[in-house]
Amino acid sequence: MATYLDVKLVKYVCSCSKRLPVCRLYLCRHCLKLRCSDCVQHEVDTPYCPNCLENMPTSEAKLRKNRCGSCYDCPGCGHTLMTRASNLTLPDPEDATKTISKKMYYMACSFCRWTTRDVNIEDQSVASGAWQDQENEHAKRINNLLEHYRKLAQKEKAEKERKKYVKRRSHMYYTDKYGLTSVAAARKKTLSSISSLSVKDNEEAVSELEPGKRVEDFAPLPDDIFTKPLELSKMTCMEQRLSTPEFQPANAQKMFPQHKHLLIRKSLRCKECEHNLSKPDFNPLSIKFKIQLIALNHIPEIRIGGPAVFVPNKETRVVLTLNNPQTFDTIVKLLAMDDESGLTTAKIELPKKEMILAKRNDLAGYDDNPVKQDFNDDPSSIAFRNLNKVGVIVKVTPEVEQGDVIVSLTMQHEYRNTTATVGTEDTEPPVVWIEQKVFIKLGTIAEKVK
Repeated sequence: MATYLDVKLVKYVCSCSKRLPVCRLYLCRHCLKLRCSDCVQHEVDTPYCPNCLENMPTSEAKLRKNRCGSCYDCPGCGHTLMTRASNLTLPDPEDATKTISKKMYYMACSFCRWTTRDVNIEDQSVASGAWQDQENEHAKRINNLLEHYRKLAQKEKAEKERKKYVKRRSHMYYTDKYGLTSVAAARKKTLSSISSLSVKDNEEAVSELEPGKRVEDFAPLPDDIFTKPLELSKMTCMEQRLSTPEFQPANAQKMFPQHKHLLIRKSLRCKECEHNLSKPDFNPLSIKFKIQLIALNHIPEIRIGGPAVFVPNKETRVVLTLNNPQTFDTIVKLLAMDDESGLTTAKIELPKKEMILAKRNDLAGYDDNPVKQDFNDDPSSIAFRNLNKVGVIVKVTPEVEQGDVIVSLTMQHEYRNTTATVGTEDTEPPVVWIEQKVFIKLGTIAEKVK
């Protein structure tokens, strides 16, 4: 029977002529076309932390540099740090002869065993954290640059807007005869608002910025750089340095915990009709989708029924399985396709009659007395039938001496848009015929035995 590895061997053609497995495609129920990740528009819904699942607005995430304020990553391996508790014995301030125990907290990595104590970070008295972050010595310079370019962009924007409203000539004026007094007043108000966008006279953005200084001399290398043995356990690798580009520590003793990066929940929208294809729930705790039009739930899936041995210019019998994901009986037709891309390396003979795929029933597999299905199948074209799965017999003749055996076909099938009947008087969803172009890699040609 077919396995999940067959998904990589059967590829459908999307609207941008890319060949991908059906599990990586979406079906637009308005355009009735397959869409891949490049055929859709990606929209950010909300950023969230993958550890604590706290979601926040995009503006707040931008202020936090797209990092969580309470979760940390290990600077050595990148795994999430866990908070550990320990007891610290201290002298009693009321009685010097007695001691008291106080619970202290530190962070440790359960994968590489790195702890905050390795870099001499003091333990905290609360489990929530309050861990002190490193201060970048160039933070003031970076903030000055950002403020400088912000004022510069504001000034350029004001100049562009001012050019759109050029003053009219002196002989052009508005009169009440034509009712243009209100237009003139609105125009004057617009010009006054644009003038407020410009930089004030006492704010010279360019002169406030201190020019950068060029480094002309470097400190000499130490004398023992070529004789002192290296301790790789105390040095950081390139990946560890680039994980913190502000500091880039060369010594393992200078690695500090890093705030965890935020992830985003995104929606996918069709570029042609601008309808949503995938929209998750707003709550990060929920794994359900409000809209999920993945093609695997709407398009019949084709898989390879079993292995076959191919010989050049010799006909071979191959079984393909068709799986119906819809809750309605679906009629499918398999037709030949003219391959313009030149990928096809074999000739395929398909059944001439249309086939009926039974509807999907999740509870049918648990029924002790299943209902027998009688579809009057032709034994020369149908190998088996099991619930909503049908085995189709095709004949393949390789046209090359060696290499992969690739065939192409066109699958026409019925599609019922069940969402189109929601809130209407129609009880039956409309039936539409759509077709898909499919490329199948059946295997490789057997080598000749000498």
